[in-house]
Amino acid sequence: MEQGWTLIVHGGSGSMTRQILSADEDERGRAGLSTALDAGGDVLRGGGEALDAVCAAVAVLEDDVHFNAGRGAVFSWEGVNELDAAIMDGRARSAGAVSAITTTRHPIELARKVMEDGRHVLLSGAGADAFSREQGLQQVDPSWFALPERRRQLDELKARGAFDTDMKYGTVGAVARDAQGHVAAATSTGGLTAKRWGRIGDSPLIGAGTYADDRACAVSCTGAGEYFIRSCAAHEIAARVRIAGTRVDDAAAAVIAEIGTMGGLGGVIAVAPDGTGTWAFNTPSMYRGILWGDGHRRVAIYGDED
Repeated sequence: MEQGWTLIVHGGSGSMTRQILSADEDERGRAGLSTALDAGGDVLRGGGEALDAVCAAVAVLEDDVHFNAGRGAVFSWEGVNELDAAIMDGRARSAGAVSAITTTRHPIELARKVMEDGRHVLLSGAGADAFSREQGLQQVDPSWFALPERRRQLDELKARGAFDTDMKYGTVGAVARDAQGHVAAATSTGGLTAKRWGRIGDSPLIGAGTYADDRACAVSCTGAGEYFIRSCAAHEIAARVRIAGTRVDDAAAAVIAEIGTMGGLGGVIAVAPDGTGTWAFNTPSMYRGILWGDGHRRVAIYGDED
């Protein structure tokens, strides 16, 4: 059924259960999702574009220390917060992405600047940081991202000689359909705790963790990035909708199921140009929320809340 507009956000899928999360963590996670919905919803409610809405929603989550993006980003093995983000506009399939940046307060805003500049799609490392300064985006000292709790998590994993597989703290993302029928997607992450050797996950890779096409849908992914890269998950969902005529909810569920058979864990959010929104995940939980143009909303964490 066609909606006036639809906004969906996620804060990562993973091992969160009622036994693992404290009541305070549960409450703060839901509050963060709701605030992100409010930010994106304000854009859409005023007749704004899907692209502006997903950017606004993700920027809120990047400032929320309860999620693995922006200020809540995890540490690499070397003790650095390396941030990735991507954004895509379904109208002309314009896209921008950044990886391994270290000084931009809102990575999603830098990804958008890359898209709007138009010369490249993906910038990384020192070059991306330099481009951010040239564009006049807000810069912060790397200590802004260096939270003590994230350092503790790194130390714990390094003592075991491992990187994060439980995914208690996840990637953030948003997808939207505006009142004009256009869709957009945005994703932002700090990657995996204790990631090594310049590892890059699916989030900044267009077609893997982020994709938007007015002919199909907008998708943002979260989870074990290597599997989403191998399956080109976000584009695969869109291709099933556009070429095979599959419903967006069925396409999302099918791709997550296939990732599961490969051994991967994670989830997706997606929205079609008719306003149909969906999510799918094969983990115990996924931070998620949806807001419709009529004012109705749902915010959930655990798998049994659907």
